[in-house]
Amino acid sequence: MDAKDILGLPKISLPIPQEKKSRPQKDSQRKPDGISREVYALTGGVAPLMPSVDVNQLKKRHQPENEKITWEWLSFTNSARKDDLKLYHWVRVVNGAPPTGDYSFAKYNKSVDVIKFTDEEYEKHLTDPSWTKEETDELFDLCERFDLRFVVIADRFSSSRSVEELKNRYYSVSRAILIARAPSPADVSSHPLVKEPYNISQEIERKRALSMVLSQTKHQERKDAEVLSEAKKIMESRMAAKAAQDAELAVASNASPERMEKTTALVDTASPSNIQATSGVAPLMSMAENAAAAAASLRAMRVYLRTYALDKMVQAASSSAGLRTIKRVEQFLQELKVNLKPKVPTKAVCAEHLELRKEILTLLNLQKLLQNKEEGSSYRESSYTETPDTPKRLQRGIDQDRTFVPDSVSFGAISTERVGKRDQKRKEEKLHLHQLTLTKGLEN
Repeated sequence: MDAKDILGLPKISLPIPQEKKSRPQKDSQRKPDGISREVYALTGGVAPLMPSVDVNQLKKRHQPENEKITWEWLSFTNSARKDDLKLYHWVRVVNGAPPTGDYSFAKYNKSVDVIKFTDEEYEKHLTDPSWTKEETDELFDLCERFDLRFVVIADRFSSSRSVEELKNRYYSVSRAILIARAPSPADVSSHPLVKEPYNISQEIERKRALSMVLSQTKHQERKDAEVLSEAKKIMESRMAAKAAQDAELAVASNASPERMEKTTALVDTASPSNIQATSGVAPLMSMAENAAAAAASLRAMRVYLRTYALDKMVQAASSSAGLRTIKRVEQFLQELKVNLKPKVPTKAVCAEHLELRKEILTLLNLQKLLQNKEEGSSYRESSYTETPDTPKRLQRGIDQDRTFVPDSVSFGAISTERVGKRDQKRKEEKLHLHQLTLTKGLEN
């Protein structure tokens, strides 16, 4: 029992006091110099719109001790006005001597020099059936008054003339007067009015096209944007196709027709069968295709170093050859005392270097085909001498079944030791196959 039970009070638990959350302290901003505490309190700590700078911190202007400056209310005239009107303003006077000279803002009064003409000149050079002399005089007076502001001139003009008609009349008259007063037409040929005459039809068409553009709806603008994007894609695809076509033509022009005929003739004479001829020409075709692809990629880059382009073309030319063939080409270049990379990579030097590499690859390829042909002929001779009792028809069938296809990947030279081992192995296979055919013939 407790005091609440004795007094009969309900048992209500007292609320637990909650800890007060600590408010983050505001960063106290230091009052800037040159401003009073009361004025700074009115801003509420917000930075002022205009920077407040203490006058004492400014650099004082050096003023001579013997110079006395005063401000006086003096009259002045403006040379831009023709009525000699006198106005007054405050003027800075040094040592009692007022400033002299013209009004400082008179230099901004620019006017257009409008050409004047006489009645004799008008009758001789400026007559126009659609314009009278009174209208022409009124037009030139308004042009001089309103400084060639033709929109204002068209509003002030007495008859209903369009802005383009007023411009055409003014510039045609000015041009005719310049040509008539010049000693020769060549003296005024560089003048803007003579060099670029006003074209009224072009001006009307320009304003019509501008009004059409400004009156377009958003739907029409979206359609025009789609058409322009499609046209841009078509132009880019055509440019890419043209670049690829130019690259193929450049590669084809590098290989002269005589050289291609000699290469194909040597391949035909060196190949023992159609399969070998096809395998010899295939690397040449792949080489041309790779060179065309490399040239197209370089054209897409637009800006590149010539040494980088040479490396790319060398890689494309030797992509169909193996690593051993590439080393053999480099060894061939060293034997010829030619640098693997030109020291002065001009356009002509790079082209000749690339052509030399292609010729070396072709030479190695032809050497390989010639060697394979000699091996095939030695196999036939050895097979005829070792098996004299075999019918020629059967022997011809065996040779056709065992036609040798050269390796189209490597064109390198094979050592004599490896050739001997390969010859011995193939002879053993040929003898084994011949024995099997003889045993089958006896059983039948």
